[in-house]
Amino acid sequence: MAENTTPGTARSFWPYFIVTGSLSMGYGSLFTLLAEFREKLGFSETELGFIIAVGFLAGFIAQVGLARFADRGYVRILVHGGVLIAILSMLSMAMTDEVWQFTAARFFLGAGTGATGPAIRRILITREPANMGKNLGTMGAFDISGFVLGPVVAGLLAEFVNLRAPFIFMAGLYALIYFWIFRLDLSAGQVAATKVPVRHLFRIRPLNSGMLAGAAFFTTIGVFETSWAVLLDDLGAGTLVIALSIALFAIPMIPLAPLGGKIAQQRGPMRLMPFSIMGAVACMMVYGYVDFLWVLIGVSAAHAIFDAFTLPAGQLAVAVSAPPEQAAAAQGLYGALGLVIAGIAALVTGWVYQNWGAEALFTGSSIVMVVALAGAIALGEELMGPDGRSAKEPAPASS
Repeated sequence: MAENTTPGTARSFWPYFIVTGSLSMGYGSLFTLLAEFREKLGFSETELGFIIAVGFLAGFIAQVGLARFADRGYVRILVHGGVLIAILSMLSMAMTDEVWQFTAARFFLGAGTGATGPAIRRILITREPANMGKNLGTMGAFDISGFVLGPVVAGLLAEFVNLRAPFIFMAGLYALIYFWIFRLDLSAGQVAATKVPVRHLFRIRPLNSGMLAGAAFFTTIGVFETSWAVLLDDLGAGTLVIALSIALFAIPMIPLAPLGGKIAQQRGPMRLMPFSIMGAVACMMVYGYVDFLWVLIGVSAAHAIFDAFTLPAGQLAVAVSAPPEQAAAAQGLYGALGLVIAGIAALVTGWVYQNWGAEALFTGSSIVMVVALAGAIALGEELMGPDGRSAKEPAPASS
């Protein structure tokens, strides 16, 4: 029997936030272990970057290929199937020590997580459109918090148990989540009457603005998450310090991401994102030129504040620009584009860091972010809120 939920109340969405946050824990748990893989399993920086990149690529494939089915009434199948695949992926990581085996398991974990996220975001968008910014921000807070809490848990288990323990723990957590979702109401509004190709979304100018802003955001995610553990390890930090530094990234997200989504809906996403993205760019530059451990950790906390505003604002920009009947497809496209950008960034990060060092890595990624933001600003005049079409008003379907 479905859990008794009342559409339109914030309380009714908490179970969905917990599901996505738990999935993100496993998705991010690998990052704090990268230095351990390098030292104990002999993986190179380039191989580590490839493992992370494959996970982002799998998320891209799942969100482009499967998100549209949430608009056609298959939310339950996507959520249940995604969690099951994640369970099997974690069990596989617990039993292997070869690069190709980790890569395969990481691929399926990314696919399972990618299938679930857009389906649950459709539930948020269709049930309470007047507060979609706040709700998307809260879900983003849980996603990011889980994404950074996972490395903390993984680091503690690896330090005090063994390198396999984090994966066994996450498989058990996913199993509990799987049985819990049987009690949730996974209905998500009216099913789309026609099958509109996803590529038609690219005809919507303000939606492309949100996509470019997302590209800037996910560039910093791909670079930061792939290089952070190795960067701190090179500065003498141990596994526990690395894990705790990543935990500090989550703390500002919890209260600020819902606030960021609310402000973006009230004032317009593109009034907010130029400031938050440029703040993140400033932090990225510091990572490349400062070699004091605790200064970098402090800057990463400021970075988290900026990202807490960028993430929900980008999702909201896409949500209000897309036709209602393609809500999940648009969210999947946003997530997929972001993941492929993050995947490319992760793949390049290991190679650049290994061959040219932190200065070249963070300077180059900052330039990419500024270029993407410039494109978003050029296309985003309709997302300026009061001075243009209201950020709360969905765009009409593009012909």
